[in-house]
Amino acid sequence: KEPRQKAKMRAALALLPVVGAYVAPIGQKRATVAANANSLSMPFLEQPKNLDGSMAGDVGFDPLGLSEIDDLGVDLYWLREAELKHGRVAMAGFVGYCLHANGVQFPIHIPGDYSTKSPAELWDQVPEAGKWQIVLFVGFLEFFSESGAGGAHYTKGGKPGAFPSFNSPEAGDQFKIPHPVPLDLWDPVGFTKNASPEKKERGRLIEINNGRLAM
Repeated sequence: KEPRQKAKMRAALALLPVVGAYVAPIGQKRATVAANANSLSMPFLEQPKNLDGSMAGDVGFDPLGLSEIDDLGVDLYWLREAELKHGRVAMAGFVGYCLHANGVQFPIHIPGDYSTKSPAELWDQVPEAGKWQIVLFVGFLEFFSESGAGGAHYTKGGKPGAFPSFNSPEAGDQFKIPHPVPLDLWDPVGFTKNASPEKKERGRLIEINNGRLAM
């Protein structure tokens, strides 16, 4: 057995990117890969036992063994959810950084000249009340995504990264937002509504790869 301190360090490293103060639930056990199988990305190492290739972007890359913290009570799909959330935020931040760096601004914004400010200086220009609005809004999105509105939790058979609909949540109208919301956060214009399973699978792979690159 590995030393206790080493196990704690691996668990701490894996929990660094987690959003919010939620306690990781223990999900259902998954089938593990066959012993002595080689990793696709690192053929000189064995395939991590909890990475069976079923998740988009899984090529057996886990040199630190972080996927095995599932054995310590932290669910692998919980970590995938955190990876997707951080990847999406990183992609949005990267696009925003590039737009502002090239002089592109929204016509409606907080009064002031921001054309001479670097993207990194913009946060300091936001009033304190504006910063709290951002923090509280993100907190609401996190709360709603974990509320059960999307049906099965991602650690209990649900889909990691799937955000529930505001107007027609899968779990029923009891989770419906009281005030009308014109657009959902996920796919507001319905690009993936009629997409084939193959196209959705390819989209998930593109998203996770670009999210990792942005982070």
